[in-house]
Amino acid sequence: MGHFNFKPILGIASLLTLGVFPGLAVDLGNGTTIFNKSPRLVKTITTSSGIRVKGAKYYFTIELGDDVGEPLEKLTLQQVQTIQIINFDLDETFAFEGEPNNRGKSLPIARIKKNLDNGVITLIFDYPIASGTTFTVGLKPQQNPDSAGVYTFSLTAYPKGQKSLGLYLGLGRLHFSQQDNHFP
Repeated sequence: MGHFNFKPILGIASLLTLGVFPGLAVDLGNGTTIFNKSPRLVKTITTSSGIRVKGAKYYFTIELGDDVGEPLEKLTLQQVQTIQIINFDLDETFAFEGEPNNRGKSLPIARIKKNLDNGVITLIFDYPIASGTTFTVGLKPQQNPDSAGVYTFSLTAYPKGQKSLGLYLGLGRLHFSQQDNHFP
């Protein structure tokens, strides 16, 4: 009779077991961590949708389900499919628990930087954000774009860990027009 190798079956069973217990993060064996389940981009809004407006804020709200596993440590945003590049006052970036119309406690950002080659903005939080948390990142543009249209931002979330793999959250869209619609 042939020899049956149980190792692949045990490896698959171990991976399946991780999906059953939502509090566990997936460790790929080399110190690399990933989320059990992806955080979710809930909404993207601006306080002012008129072109050339100064003083607007752009809000990106993200929900970390109870089953994401590891806390979120880093977030990246990149403007894509653009009519015009929007420049931000990165020193004015902020984050808080909750949504723009229902703010909770402040979430300190340890470091924020922009890669000049590809425009990726990276936020690293002072303390990783726990599963079960909905939070919002606020960016302040120097001014809204000069041209009306839809402006999109790609968001990627990274779990806590030195070798963490990011998960793409989707595109946040902001619509700018000739007329200004204010959000308080």
